[in-house]
Amino acid sequence: MAVEYEVEHPRKAYGWAARDSSGLLSPFFFSRRKTGEKDVTFKVLYCGICHSDLHKLKNDWNDSIYPLVPGREIVGEVMEVGSKVEKFKIGDKVAVGCLVGSCSSCQNCVNNLENYCQQAIHTFGSKYVDGSITYGGFSDFMVADEHFVVKIPNGLPLDAAAPLLCAGITVYSPLRYFGLDKPGMHLGVVGLGGLGHLAVKFAKALGLKVTVISTSPGKEQEAIQHLGADYFVLSRDQDQMKAANCTLDGIIDTVFAVHPLMPLIDLLKSHGKLVTVATPEKPLELSLSSLVLGRKSIAGSYFGGIKETQEMIDFAAEHNVRPEIEVIPMDYVNTAMERLLKADVKYRFVIDVGNTLKPYPSTAFH
Repeated sequence: MAVEYEVEHPRKAYGWAARDSSGLLSPFFFSRRKTGEKDVTFKVLYCGICHSDLHKLKNDWNDSIYPLVPGREIVGEVMEVGSKVEKFKIGDKVAVGCLVGSCSSCQNCVNNLENYCQQAIHTFGSKYVDGSITYGGFSDFMVADEHFVVKIPNGLPLDAAAPLLCAGITVYSPLRYFGLDKPGMHLGVVGLGGLGHLAVKFAKALGLKVTVISTSPGKEQEAIQHLGADYFVLSRDQDQMKAANCTLDGIIDTVFAVHPLMPLIDLLKSHGKLVTVATPEKPLELSLSSLVLGRKSIAGSYFGGIKETQEMIDFAAEHNVRPEIEVIPMDYVNTAMERLLKADVKYRFVIDVGNTLKPYPSTAFH
């Protein structure tokens, strides 16, 4: 839907936006609020591209608000802080992920689970309490409440940090919450894309054995030799799947396409857990007998809260967990979206916003 009205803020901002469900991005001038007493304002240096950006651009979920400035894997440098900001100072390297607001008082918020707050405000394509639209990181700067800002530790490259803000926390959180983080455990990772390759890297950093499960035989060498997985199972090969039955303590399923769950459940040991972080468009079939016979479980997980996101970033810095990225200029973004749709990227695009977002004449103002 189109924006019915927009609150005009005092600070002029510039980025790239889609105007309709074609998803085509082009230069866009807009406004952001001034730095409030609890706000952090930072120059955007890098912004990752994730599938959620693509879905929102195309209005696949029927809730997109246009004009839409995507980007929720945002890394930058602090330019200004509000008078009551305690955690950050000018010059700090910081990041904003999937959220910029929540109610702060519900049980989820109190328990550092802002991602499950019913009033969560997403980083782009959402509305603040004043009615203004949230615009993401495909832009020159951001303003966010310090609660929703995380600090980038020294030693973590800023471009590589960007995909951790969505892809990284999305796979890290279920590993921790469901207890799939004990050295020596055997984890299965379904799908070897932007999420899956980070699941492998975090799992290995935690000391787990990892089996990658994929429909693509060409990914075996990549999984084992490059990403460090211990085993590879071709899910279309019934003999390989049967040989792997009852070997896994848990599975992180990152596949958004409709796919059978039953063969995956068979791979679990008794008490094993299959955790999906994806949301296929159609319901998946499930036979409860496969759960009952082994006390197995299926669960879902939706990125993570702010405290856990900081924990994940710190862990990644300490254990050298780095996503595989392709850094691109801002004006390549439409081509990148086309390639992402075809899964033609290893494994995440990151826009070099700081060096390649060039101002356009004021005639581009919309």
